[in-house]
Amino acid sequence: MSAVIQVPESPHVLREYAIIADGERSALIGPRGDVAWMCVPRWDSEAVFSSLIGGGGTFAVTPLSDRYVWGGSYQDGTLIWTSRWVTSGGIIECREALAQPAEPHTAVLLRRLRAVASPAALRVVLKAGAGFGKYGMNRLKCADGVWTGRSGSLHLRLSGAEKATVHDGELQLSLEVSTGGEHDLVLELSDQPFTSGPVAAAAAWAETEHSWKDAVPALLDTIAPDDARQSYAVLRGMTGGGGAMVAAATLGLPERAQEKRNYDYRYAWIRDQCYAGQAVAACGAHPLLDDAVRFVTSRLLADGPGLKPAYTVTGGRVPDETDLGLAGYPGGSAKVGNWVNEQFQLDAFGETLLLFAAAATHDRLDLENWRAAETAVQAITERWQEPDAGIWELNNDRWAHSRLTCAAGLRSIAVHAPAAQGAGWTSLADTIVADTAKDSLHPSGRWQRSPGDDRVDAALLLPILRGAVPVHDPRSLATVAAIRADLGREGYLYRFRQDTRPLAQAEGAFLLCGFDMAMALHQQGHKVEAMHWFERNRAACATTGLFTEEYDVEQRQLRGNFPQAFVHAAMLEAGKRLATPPALERDYP
Repeated sequence: MSAVIQVPESPHVLREYAIIADGERSALIGPRGDVAWMCVPRWDSEAVFSSLIGGGGTFAVTPLSDRYVWGGSYQDGTLIWTSRWVTSGGIIECREALAQPAEPHTAVLLRRLRAVASPAALRVVLKAGAGFGKYGMNRLKCADGVWTGRSGSLHLRLSGAEKATVHDGELQLSLEVSTGGEHDLVLELSDQPFTSGPVAAAAAWAETEHSWKDAVPALLDTIAPDDARQSYAVLRGMTGGGGAMVAAATLGLPERAQEKRNYDYRYAWIRDQCYAGQAVAACGAHPLLDDAVRFVTSRLLADGPGLKPAYTVTGGRVPDETDLGLAGYPGGSAKVGNWVNEQFQLDAFGETLLLFAAAATHDRLDLENWRAAETAVQAITERWQEPDAGIWELNNDRWAHSRLTCAAGLRSIAVHAPAAQGAGWTSLADTIVADTAKDSLHPSGRWQRSPGDDRVDAALLLPILRGAVPVHDPRSLATVAAIRADLGREGYLYRFRQDTRPLAQAEGAFLLCGFDMAMALHQQGHKVEAMHWFERNRAACATTGLFTEEYDVEQRQLRGNFPQAFVHAAMLEAGKRLATPPALERDYP
């Protein structure tokens, strides 16, 4: 039987993808130089390259050598990626970035090829497929060495490929680069006609590098500065000009094969944005904190107690879930939209207050932000006794995590409020904690998931971290110990026990929870064990250093959408918290 050759359009395991992003959109690049996923002009737009989920379109730069191995790395503190191929006769690199500053309507994809050792021969293929592959390329023409054309409603322009030819609706180019030489390719994609000349590669690269240098702090006071900068860069790259941060860049990547647990995360979750803002605030008054406060403020003031769990990056309603009719990533399905738009998630109000309190610590709240904080307090006052879908977006229940998170938020913001107002908010927090203790305190002394569910849940680490009750309260100590014993395996943490199966057979380890455990143990003074948890979860990343939501411990594979912003936020915050003596960390947040 002859071997099956995997063509560039076939998906790879997630650990082999890199992401480049500019805040308005991203591109996923595989080990064969293939752009497997890119939505234009915005995160939640239809994809123009979608081979990741069985759609059409590709922009591939691939060595012509019969034998090569792949690697690569990010430029420190950026999402500028360099693919690196060692061939039978040399070394080839391709530097990749989405140009910055970003423009909302136009994506500029920069690719700089370099022959490091010996001349390089490469094949370049461009086949835009707007509408998840529904539309091919048309109106292709080359003038003054620049190709222009259309794909659906998108306009495209490609520089650096003047010798390309058209074959079966795609542009193909065989390219040779001399030893030590470089060659630039610049692809522009826009939902509007181009009104200026082609982008100059050298200037675009210089501006992009300068933008990243200005955007990402050094973070030298963390225990892992390089990874902290990388996580900050991911959060920066996933946050747009309007302040909204998408939860992930992709859709339909399965958390568990063939179990229909795959979702569209190309939207801004209020909770996730608050996690990111709090993580950044732990490191200092950096611009991403202001972005989070700005977006969350706008949504609270617009929707009040009717705050949705998630929004589009422009603040609109997340569309209902619909099937694209594509094959999907292996083990998953290709669906756009998300039913989260129909849920009530109480804990989001508590998280907004925690975000505002973190910003207030750095004196980053103005009068409008305070109005938003008061709106969140009023929403909690009105709705804290209602059942909600909870952090894991399940059935409605009186989740202990949701109520305790609201209590933590009230306590945190009360510190920064006028005395009389703060006293009232603290009193409400006391009432919520007392109510939760009446119906969700397990006989063993730990918190349980809800009045009717006595299982332990890793989500309960968060309100302990944030100060719903004191760090050394017996309930806090018992809860952390129970979560570690019941849900911890080999330095990784699972959300909750779903059934009688071993934890690893039900789902992947949840990396957000693993970093939370590291912080919780550090907060209680267990420095060595906290570092163990941190390092185990820090290592559960792709070859490119990116995190997904879950990690399959047995198969050592990434699971879920990619990259997952709140995991990078948790890694960033843990890196800072663990660098601070525990005695100073006992009064979280």
